[in-house]
Amino acid sequence: MSKIAILTDSSCDIPQELAEKYGIDIMGFHILLDDVDYVERESCTNIEFYDKMRAAKGIPSTAAITPIQFCEQYCKYVDEGYTDVIHVPINKSGSSTYNNAVMAQGMLREERPEHHLKIHLIDPHTYSMVFGWYLCEMARKLRNGAEIPMVIHEFEDKMNRMEIILGPYSLKQMKKSGRISAAAAVMGELMGIRPIITLIDGKTKVEGKVRGDDKVVPAMIELCKKRAGDVEDFDYMIGHTNIPQAAELEKACKKAFGKDPLTTFTLGGVVSANTGPDTLALVYVGHARD
Repeated sequence: MSKIAILTDSSCDIPQELAEKYGIDIMGFHILLDDVDYVERESCTNIEFYDKMRAAKGIPSTAAITPIQFCEQYCKYVDEGYTDVIHVPINKSGSSTYNNAVMAQGMLREERPEHHLKIHLIDPHTYSMVFGWYLCEMARKLRNGAEIPMVIHEFEDKMNRMEIILGPYSLKQMKKSGRISAAAAVMGELMGIRPIITLIDGKTKVEGKVRGDDKVVPAMIELCKKRAGDVEDFDYMIGHTNIPQAAELEKACKKAFGKDPLTTFTLGGVVSANTGPDTLALVYVGHARD
């Protein structure tokens, strides 16, 4: 009889109560900020981390989860009699974490030569609850008797359609991470110009710019309508860094789309380390990509 584990990392931004409800194991990233090493989900809350970023002299950097850490977790599953682990780490193109998980599989064969654990390693091509929400859906379906190949196929199909629109109100982190140019960051700070950015397949693109904070939310919704307005099973989520504009975005989305979001969530440390502590995210199901 199958005994299935689901493993991810703290980039998933799954709330702890949902992780416990569905039995999802989450490994925390280390984040370094002003020479202090934080372990996401252990050292401080998301809201506390935003405040630390706003007060910091520098900007945070993250460290990939190591092959040794993954191997130790895999060994634990072997010793506890698991037959399968579905492992969904952070977007492969944005971190070496995925490749470290591949290396860990080789290390596991050395540590437990006779093991029979099947490791289903999946690249979500994205971040945060964009994949975390559907990982919870996967866990729920497995509990209800669904087969592993089916839930993996459904998950990958959904990930092939997920898109994110970001509305950053501060640009310091985005400049450092390379998601916008230094010139755009300077212009933004001097003239109040805000980029409207898409994050699709792990890649960012500045889709447009608006002048003034009050223009950000309308521009995000307009872009979403343009990209996914005729999607039949359109669903959306809202992410934020505990800023007042989050309520404005949710209200505007309900009016524009005629339905509530699947969920509203806070962006975790790994994600906000790149987007900055003053960011909105509109996540939606778009068209399938080739």
